[in-house]
Amino acid sequence: MNVSGLEWAITLGVTIAIIIFDVIVIARNPHEPTMKECGKALSVYVTLAILFGLWTWFFHGGQYGLEFFAGWLTEYSLSVDNLFIFIIIMASFNVPKKYQQEALMVGIILALIFRGIFIAIGAVAINQFSWVFYIFGLFLVYTAWSLIKDNDHDDDGDNAVVKFARNHLATTDKWDGLRLWIKEDGKRLMTPMFLVIVALGTTDLIFALDSIPAIYGLTQEPYLVFAANVFALMGLRQLYFLLGGLVQRLVYLSYGLAFILAFIGVKLFLHALHENELPFINGGEHVAVPEINTLLSLGVIIVTLAITTVASLYKTRNDSKKDVDADSTVEPTENSAVKPAKDAGESSRPADPNH
Repeated sequence: MNVSGLEWAITLGVTIAIIIFDVIVIARNPHEPTMKECGKALSVYVTLAILFGLWTWFFHGGQYGLEFFAGWLTEYSLSVDNLFIFIIIMASFNVPKKYQQEALMVGIILALIFRGIFIAIGAVAINQFSWVFYIFGLFLVYTAWSLIKDNDHDDDGDNAVVKFARNHLATTDKWDGLRLWIKEDGKRLMTPMFLVIVALGTTDLIFALDSIPAIYGLTQEPYLVFAANVFALMGLRQLYFLLGGLVQRLVYLSYGLAFILAFIGVKLFLHALHENELPFINGGEHVAVPEINTLLSLGVIIVTLAITTVASLYKTRNDSKKDVDADSTVEPTENSAVKPAKDAGESSRPADPNH
């Protein structure tokens, strides 16, 4: 894929412009966004991603267009799963609603920085060492297994780095917007926002380790990898507020993502065998194995996400119905316990004082 310097400049420029615009808007008016506000912004970001994919398709070829859409959908799905952790972090630190936008914005900027670093490292590693695909493939299969084992997302917001900060830094419970520290009695104290940013930053780092190998399993073009990550992260803040309750209903999302990651892991492993240069595998010669094309990968991703979403919503809807039915059967049972006493001749009138 021949990407000109102008294309890179425009992509980076638009990304930075959108981030600056978001930061200015949030800084001027910290608030909990409305559903209408989130819906409009999210629809703009999704439309831009689709237009970018179509532009890639027509100007760089259908193959690269497919690779972008497959990568974008995968990164977007992983971002939705990441919302579980963001929700847990916000709840653990009791972040006021009006400050959550600011915290999420910083988290998204950190995610872009970390992913940009890993994209560059991944591109260099792939160009220099074809055997890195073996590592990426095994890592994705391991990540898929981890997602299945930890499907409940039952962690709190404190990871090892946050706990270290709590134990070794002077902190305060006072919130002061996006300020990371305040001075009290001449002493500098870290605010809860500092701990929130640390928690979001470290989890973003872990997410980058998962997502970059996944998308490199769908495309080896750094430009498409970067663009897919940018579009997946751009609407994450709006998605957090828009789908806050719905995300909790996607109970099978982790299983679907685990299948997708495992599928991409197998795809990477087959590609590694096809490009094999390791002397202890087939004498360092390429192995004649079938490779999974991008169109099939895109189809698997779309079908898996559709089945996962429908199954999740169906299950949670049935569970809600069962809870309602269970609640409705309690009252008649209690009322019926009173009736036999009356039928047995017990009067509800006061006792006669002469008896």
